[in-house]
Amino acid sequence: MAEAARAALRATSGRGEQQWPAPPDCRVITIANQKGGVGKTTTSVNLAASLAMHGLQVLVVDLDPQGNASTALGIDHHADVPSIYDVLIEDRPLADIVVAAPDIPNLYCAPATLHLAGAEIELVSKVARESRLRRALDGYDKERFDYVLIDCPPSLGLLTVNALVGAEELLIPIQCEYYALEGLGQLLRTVDLVKSHLNPILEVTTILLTMYDARTRLAAQVADEVREHFGNVVLGTVIPRSVRVSEAPSYGQSVMTYDPGSSGALAYSEAASELAHRGAEESR
Repeated sequence: MAEAARAALRATSGRGEQQWPAPPDCRVITIANQKGGVGKTTTSVNLAASLAMHGLQVLVVDLDPQGNASTALGIDHHADVPSIYDVLIEDRPLADIVVAAPDIPNLYCAPATLHLAGAEIELVSKVARESRLRRALDGYDKERFDYVLIDCPPSLGLLTVNALVGAEELLIPIQCEYYALEGLGQLLRTVDLVKSHLNPILEVTTILLTMYDARTRLAAQVADEVREHFGNVVLGTVIPRSVRVSEAPSYGQSVMTYDPGSSGALAYSEAASELAHRGAEESR
């Protein structure tokens, strides 16, 4: 299955390369937007799968109590599975919980379980509660990876703050719909607070436009408005609305293996290619 996906991607990827350039150091990227339904998990999973299929070592950290990223990667995450909850609350080493994705070589996941739903409350009484994920990453050999992608819940609680403190980069998915920019100001204010007090190296490096419907004038207007506000931070690739992207997680797959020739898979592959090549170019 994975080999068929790789073959399709090699044939159809916008840049046509089998191996994408690796960054000089591991890039830790948090994917966050407190607005629900904008494609955070879909983006995390499909960017990760695409990067891994092009020869890069990728770890997905699932910080969403719903565990949808774990599901989409085919990772078991029932209540008894060691998970990111044990890392944040019980100080378990990250190495104890990381597992390989079954269908895609080079791709690994730190799964989430439902226990994570209570972590917001349990973290309140913990020492250095905002930086527990960063400490776990610092204690882990993350340099064996080219990318660590952190999938966040749709909130600005302590789990998302941990993700912002633990990363150097922030990727914000924005859907091309009427309320696209609503609430974004609050997220950016939170980023500024985190930079001021907890993580001065955090930067918004990437914005990805999702759920683009080319049939509507509104989608084009929203895309233009986002590009006007954020400039070159916005990826050139937009992710179209795609039934195949929505279907894939129900089969325990990313769209990259579920239907690699679909418009959604091709768009995510091109977005991942942009992300990889931008990182390589900026490091020169």
